[in-house]
Formats: sequence, structure tokens, C-alpha cells
Amino acid sequence: MSQEAFDLAERFQTPVFVMMDLDLGMNNWASDPFKYPEQGVDRGKRLDAGTLKKLGEWGRYKDVEGDGIPYRTVPGDGMPAYFTRGSGHNAKGQYSERPDDYVENMSRLARKFDTARAHVPQPEIERVPGAKIGFIAYGTSHWATTESRDQLREETDVKTSYFRLRAYPFNDELTQFIDAHDRVYVIEQNRDAQLLQLMRLELTPARIAKLRSVLHFSGLPIDARSITDDVLSQEGYEVVQKTNVRVSAGSAGGE
Repeated sequence: MSQEAFDLAERFQTPVFVMMDLDLGMNNWASDPFKYPEQGVDRGKRLDAGTLKKLGEWGRYKDVEGDGIPYRTVPGDGMPAYFTRGSGHNAKGQYSERPDDYVENMSRLARKFDTARAHVPQPEIERVPGAKIGFIAYGTSHWATTESRDQLREETDVKTSYFRLRAYPFNDELTQFIDAHDRVYVIEQNRDAQLLQLMRLELTPARIAKLRSVLHFSGLPIDARSITDDVLSQEGYEVVQKTNVRVSAGSAGGE
């Protein structure tokens, strides 16, 4: 995904962070051999003579196509040069303190990240017919999550769908996944439920009400049993032993 990150950084003219968690970074993992790239580098919207002639007038931060991504030049390519300021500027890159210029620039950035939602790596989704519960996880939580789903199905006949998140910003598939389930468990390996917090910033109150948090931050890699027991407890099951569960008499959310 590193090459894809470079392409996205060029296309959207923004930093891209490739998340590497401790488990993946410090332990040995079996992997298929990497394939040599078959496609060239994506430089994004680079201004050329034909585009400049069509535009007539070029501005470094001018949103020509409504996607929030302006055309850019690089030194030595024969196209108009520009200087970027760290303070306020207008669409031409010129210094400006005009409120309307500032508002337009901030609005353009918002449009750019809305455009990015369709181009970042897409989630891997497994929808199970009849499942009222959904799981959302990312990174090396994936393997423990898939094993936990097997445990839930085999031990309690609880069916779960799975949304493996692979990038941020989110896209419409996330809201569709939440809408399709009664409860959605967000599985994370940190103390503060950081992914859940990002979701709450964008989702409606009705969707937020469906979300549940499963956190693991003991310093050890997340394991399936920890996920399973946490979910069962929140579903109203009484966890008797690590390998044996039964439904309590007052179960409210159990399948």
C-alpha cells in the first residue's frame, strides 16, 4: 500500500499516513511475495500546455473541475511558477486577508477530502444474511476478529457481518453497513477508542446509538477470546469461563 499512498499524496496534494501498528512492525509475519508495480506513478493534476490553453488563466489553488483539486506545476517544467505562502492566500496563490478568499480556500479543501473518499483503499466487507450484529476492525486486529466471529457462531450461534476498514476518510459504505445492523462493535487496540471517536464526528445520532466499543490495550496483541467475551457480555450473555458461555436469565440483547 506504500506506492498507493505516494500516488494518493500526489493526486490529492496532501500528506498520507500509512498506519503501522506495533504488532505488525515488531513481529514476523508470513506474506505473499510483493509483485513489482505494473503501473506508472500517478502525479495527479500536473499543468501542461494543452490544459493551460484550455483554461486560459491558471491559479495554483483554483478549483476548475469542482473536485477541490487544483492544477499544479513544478520547477523546470516550462509552466507558470508560483510561490506558496504559509498564511492566507487567494486562488492564484497571492497573499490575501479577504474573508471570502479564506472561506473559499477552506471550502475547497473540504471538497477535496470528499473527493478522496472514493479513491482511498476501499473496505473489505462480508455481509452475512440474517446477522443483526456487525464488526468493524482494521490493521492486525483483523485475524483476531475473524477468529472471534467463528467462536461466536460455533459457541452461541451468533451471526456477525464484518467491515474491514482500510482507509480514512470514510465513505458511504460505512453508513450503509451500520444501517444494515442493529448493533455494530468497533474493535480497536487503543485505550481511547480513536476510530469510534472519528465515526462519531461524522455520523448521525441514530447511527451513533448503534455503535459499541471493544478495546484492547494490555500491551499484548489482541486475541479472539478477549473480543468474544467482551461482545457476549455487552450482548447480555453471562461469561462463565473462557471457553464456556451461557445465556443469563436477564439477557436483554442476546441472539
